Amino acid sequence: MAIKRYIATKDNTITNAYKTDLSTRATGSNMGGADVLETFSIYAQASSGSTELSRILIKFPVSDITTDRSNSVIPGSGSVNFYLRMFNARHAETLPRNLKLVVSAIASGSWDEGHGMDMDEYTDETHNATGSNWINYTSGTAWTSVGGDYYTDASSSFTISFDKGNEDLELNITQLVEQWLSASTAISPTDTANLGSKANYGVGIYVTSSQEAYFSASTGTASGSVPHNAAGSKYSYYTKKFFGKSTEFFFKRPLIEARWDSTKKDDRSSFYYSSSLAPPTDNLNTLYLYNYIRGQFRDIPGIAAGSPIYVNLYSGSSGNKFPPSGAALVMSVGGDVPVVNQPATGGWVATGVYSASIAMTAAATPLTKLFDVWSSGTTQYHTGVISPITLDSSNTNPSQRYVTSITNLKDAYTREETARLRLFSRKKDWSPTIYNVATSEVKSSIIESGSYSIRRVVDDLVVVQYGTGSDLHTQLSFDVSGSYFDFDMAMLESGYAYGIKFAYYNGAIGDWVEQPDVFKFRVD
Repeated sequence: MAIKRYIATKDNTITNAYKTDLSTRATGSNMGGADVLETFSIYAQASSGSTELSRILIKFPVSDITTDRSNSVIPGSGSVNFYLRMFNARHAETLPRNLKLVVSAIASGSWDEGHGMDMDEYTDETHNATGSNWINYTSGTAWTSVGGDYYTDASSSFTISFDKGNEDLELNITQLVEQWLSASTAISPTDTANLGSKANYGVGIYVTSSQEAYFSASTGTASGSVPHNAAGSKYSYYTKKFFGKSTEFFFKRPLIEARWDSTKKDDRSSFYYSSSLAPPTDNLNTLYLYNYIRGQFRDIPGIAAGSPIYVNLYSGSSGNKFPPSGAALVMSVGGDVPVVNQPATGGWVATGVYSASIAMTAAATPLTKLFDVWSSGTTQYHTGVISPITLDSSNTNPSQRYVTSITNLKDAYTREETARLRLFSRKKDWSPTIYNVATSEVKSSIIESGSYSIRRVVDDLVVVQYGTGSDLHTQLSFDVSGSYFDFDMAMLESGYAYGIKFAYYNGAIGDWVEQPDVFKFRVD
C-alpha cells in the first residue's frame, strides 16, 4: 500500500465582506458548519477603494500521521510526499480566472471551527462565543492580525494558480507536514531560526497579496498599488469555492494524501545473465528474502536495519540439482564492469524483508539453475533457486500487448480490509504448443513498469489516479508469482461498485498504455 488519506478534522470560512446593506462588515460571522469553503477578493463593491476578503481555515489529523509512521504504515521522512487535495465546488457565480491562492501554515491559535452555515448574508455571528471569525480565533481571543496569522517562509507558505477558476487543488506540502510531525511546541512566526518544526494549527487559504489589493490589516481598507487590467479597471477575484469536510460527497472532502513508492521488484523469475548489450545497472538483478514466521514478518535476529546480509550464488550438484555444491560462483556487475568480490552484500528493507542486487556472467555453457544462499557470513538462513535467462537483442522493434487477469479478486470487500491483489499477465500473441501446455505450468509475464487506477462504476469518477509521475505510488510490485499491489479499502465509500484498470509502460513507444480490461468489485 503506497497511498494513505487523512481527511480534514475541522474547517471554516472567515470574512470581512459587507453584509447586504453594504455598510456593515461581517467580521464576526462564522461558517464552520457549512459544507462549502470559499475564498475571494472583491474590490469597490461597497464604495470606491473598498476591499472585501474571504479566507479558508482548515486543519488535518497530523497525530494520525504520526501514529501511522510509528507503526510503519507510512515510511520515514524523505521517503514519502504529502499532498493537500481540495475539490472544486461548482456554483453559478463568477469564476476568478487567473487566480493565485496562497496556502500557508497558520502561525498561532488553536482556532474554533464553529457552527455557522450562512455564506450569503452572514447572519451566523459568534458574538465572542464559540467559533473563529475574521477578528477572533477562539472565544474572546483575537488573532494578532485580523484575518488570521500565517507563516510566510518558503518552507510552509505555497502559491498555486488556477487559470479557469474551476480547477481542483493539488499541492505538495511535504516540508510543512514534516515540520508538523517534528513539532513539540508552538513557534513564533518571526522565529526564522526554527523553521524545521511547527505546531499544527492547520493552513489558511486565501487570495495572494497582489490580488488582495494590498489589504491593510490595521485600517481594514485597501492600500498601496491595486492591480489593474489593461483597461485600467481594478480586479475582483470572486469567487473560488471548495467542498468542505461535511460535504455529502465522500470523495470531495479536503484531505492530505500521503504517497510513496512501496514497490518490491523481485527479479527471481526474471533473472538475466549479464550482457555487454546492457549497461551495468540493467545487468543487476534484485532478489528478496521474506522471513515470515508464524503468520508475521519477523526480523532475523541480528539482521535489522543497518545490518548487512550476504548472498552467494552456487551451481547445483550432479545434474544441476539441489543441493548446491562446490565453491561459490564468481559474480560480476556485468558489461564492462569488473568482477566484484564475494559475497554480494544486501540489507534490511522492512521488518522481515531483505534484498540484495546481484549480477552473474554466463559460462560458455550457461547454467540453467543457480542457487542463492543467504547468510550472516557464518550462519546460513535460506537457499533459493533461480532459472537465469540469457539476454539477447531483436531484429524487430517490439510493441508488446498483454492479456491480464486478477487471480484473487473477490466480488465484494469491506472497508476494514487491506487487500493484496495478484495479477496474471501474458503476451497477447503467445501461442503455446501442446507440449508446453501438457508439461509445464504457464508462468505469468513480469510487467517491469505497471500502474493501477480505480474508478467508481456508476459515474466513472476516478478515485485513485495512475501514479506514473515522480511518486510512483500506484506502481505494481512483482515477485516469483507475478505482479501484485496492496490496497486499503477504507479509502473507498461503501455501497458502490468500483473498477480497476491498469497501464503498462511500453518502452518501444516511450509511453504508458492503458489496458482494455476493467476488473469490478463492490465495497460493502
